[in-house]
Amino acid sequence: MREIENVYIRDLLHLMKLFRFITILFYINLSFAQQIDKVDFIQCDAFVTPNFSEKSIFGKIVYEFKVLKAIDTIKIDAKNMDFSNVTINGKAVNFKNSGKTLDIFEGFKKGKNQLIFNYEAKPKQTLYFVANNEDFQIWTQGQGKYTSHWLPSFDDVNEKVIFNLFVEFRNDFSVISNGTFISSKYNSKVNLIAWNYQMQKPMSSYLVMLAIGNFEKKTSKTKSETPLEFYLDKNDVAKFEPTYRYSKELFDYLEQEIGVKYPWNIYRQVPVRDFLYAGMENTTSTIFSQDFVVDEIGFNDRNYVNVNAHELAHQWFGDLVTAKESKHHWLQEGFATYYALLAERHLFGDDYFYYQLWDMAEQLAAAAKEQKTPILDPKASSLTFYKKGAWALHVLRSEIGAKKFNKAVKNYLKKYAYKNVDTDDFLAEIKKVSGYDVQKFKRDWLENPDFQMASVQSYFQDNRFISELKEVKSRAGFSFFQNKEFFKKIMQSDSYFPVKQEILYQLETVSWLEKKEIIKLAMQTNDLKVRQTMAETIGLVPNEFETEFSSLLEDKSYVTREIALIKLWRSFPEKQLEYVKLSENWEGLNKNLKLAHLTLKLATPAVSSAEKKQAIDQLIQFTKSPNEAQLRQEALVILLNFKIYTDEVLISLLEASLHHKWQLVSFAKTQIRTLMKDNSMKETFLLLKPDLSPKLNERLEVFLKEIY
Repeated sequence: MREIENVYIRDLLHLMKLFRFITILFYINLSFAQQIDKVDFIQCDAFVTPNFSEKSIFGKIVYEFKVLKAIDTIKIDAKNMDFSNVTINGKAVNFKNSGKTLDIFEGFKKGKNQLIFNYEAKPKQTLYFVANNEDFQIWTQGQGKYTSHWLPSFDDVNEKVIFNLFVEFRNDFSVISNGTFISSKYNSKVNLIAWNYQMQKPMSSYLVMLAIGNFEKKTSKTKSETPLEFYLDKNDVAKFEPTYRYSKELFDYLEQEIGVKYPWNIYRQVPVRDFLYAGMENTTSTIFSQDFVVDEIGFNDRNYVNVNAHELAHQWFGDLVTAKESKHHWLQEGFATYYALLAERHLFGDDYFYYQLWDMAEQLAAAAKEQKTPILDPKASSLTFYKKGAWALHVLRSEIGAKKFNKAVKNYLKKYAYKNVDTDDFLAEIKKVSGYDVQKFKRDWLENPDFQMASVQSYFQDNRFISELKEVKSRAGFSFFQNKEFFKKIMQSDSYFPVKQEILYQLETVSWLEKKEIIKLAMQTNDLKVRQTMAETIGLVPNEFETEFSSLLEDKSYVTREIALIKLWRSFPEKQLEYVKLSENWEGLNKNLKLAHLTLKLATPAVSSAEKKQAIDQLIQFTKSPNEAQLRQEALVILLNFKIYTDEVLISLLEASLHHKWQLVSFAKTQIRTLMKDNSMKETFLLLKPDLSPKLNERLEVFLKEIY
């Protein structure tokens, strides 16, 4: 009876909390809806000055807005900011600063109004100051509702405004923002240059961007005469072509395929260091990760093509038309993913296209076994929004035909240009042009949490490559001798590379004597991906294959070279020192070959103690700022694997745990917590305290409190 009472009380409390939570959500949503319904913000002129040394920003904001209906308080989202000189229509007014919003409750009238105020902020997120001595960068990432951390604006995506930025900064840096570049003028009073960018059409606040750095620029024009601007760090000017390869082709294809002219006056792209994601589709001005800045060889390992196409597609799907709420996020990410894939199909062919769809389908089927979330769920995973969303669009396009699908998309974009949409808005356009049962589609694809692999098989039936891939996969249970001749035939054919990769994966545990004929055929394909997979799966390299295998060290792939170097080092102990010396001056992609060289140096018995110390010192330097997060993490992994726990290494871990990039932070936290489980390591951390900065001491205390 007591247990039943406890359960009842817990359930009652839960319901009360749930009711309060729903009430709060209702109130928040209602207040947003009420403001948008009663007040229309039209234009923002923002005069801002970022300060790198103070990690701050200050400026003056001018908002033009209309009061449509009676309202008590007008709110502007502004996180942890200070305000002064607040005026409406030229008169000083009282205001409230909640710490989250600037609340205006007097001075405005029905119709047009002008709000002017000064502000200052030290943003804890969204505006990032990335140090590299004097070669620093400042950039933003406002995805979702975060622009209000550096610019007084609107977290609600349904409030669309014309943003014009006037940015004052040093004259030896480039400043990039949204819209058309108007001018850059020297201000002798403050010894700064004022850069002016202006938008002509409204957009959601999360798409406002700022990027400042030592950039070089190249320009081009599309078939429709849209200006293109490509930026790179001044140290990377030799990498313009491979980094931005196919950019113009992607633009021309997407504009034609979508059927609606690019909706803005210009398109520019700029890479920044330690960016949080692959890319971000800020209106007119995409920011992307420095990781995609590559040379001719690096292009074969990791290139910007897919991200390039994805962020460009967002200029229509997300920027021109924006989902009303996160429940409909697939209207942005699903569309961008699918149109990027269509653009890549244009470049790389049908086999590439169907392989990507197949790979997505396998990922979705596997994920559905663990977590079942429909597309129309605001808490759906990125995999669901992006890849299941793309698959849903492929099904629609296949079912009603490309011509009708394109017409519906065109109508949808034109009808809702510069507005907000939901899923039913899009499906209504599909219904109009095709008569298709969109409600059944909605139930099957958008509301159903499952992904039935069997249900998508029909969409592959006309592709020979997928048939071959399925055939090879189905032979995984056969003996090698049953498969041998079939595998040889495939390896000598023009089959698309994933089929040949699948064969090599299946042969991974087969002995060299049995599989060597097929391995040599794989080498002879001269396909970079096939040769790389062979290097991964061969095991130790036999003596008779050493010379041929060594040719991989010359492949146009830094990843293949790394795999081959390590595999040869392991296979031939007597030559380990030779491989260390051979790789002495190698750098690779994001220093992957340099890291491999230093790892082998530490692991090779014949390397002197002095040289090993030099390797350790170099790795320790890589763990520190201003090196990028990925390099810092990889260097830390190597040092920790060799159980090198010097004071510098431990301090680097603490510093990494304070980085803005969550991947590095998560890694560092895990490593520190693991090390502190050992009492002697805990004492070692404690001994660091006198030499730590106040910030690092504070961080260390957080970890120590977790233990005690």
